[in-house]
Amino acid sequence: MLWMWTPEQRGRMADITRRTKRYQSDLADEEWERISPLMPPANRRGRKRAIDFREIINALRYLVSSGCG
Repeated sequence: MLWMWTPEQRGRMADITRRTKRYQSDLADEEWERISPLMPPANRRGRKRAIDFREIINALRYLVSSGCG
């Protein structure tokens, strides 16, 4: 059986990651405030987003900085 996070756990983990930087390549709050208006808005219909755009940007920055991308 695969481990699945509940929505409450996902929300709690997102709050923790917003308060602490996990890697040096992670966006600072000030950086995120500057680029967040450039992200496309959520669609009103359909399923809500499961992943935060900030986490995607952090992952991409990590891949680039580590040379894996």
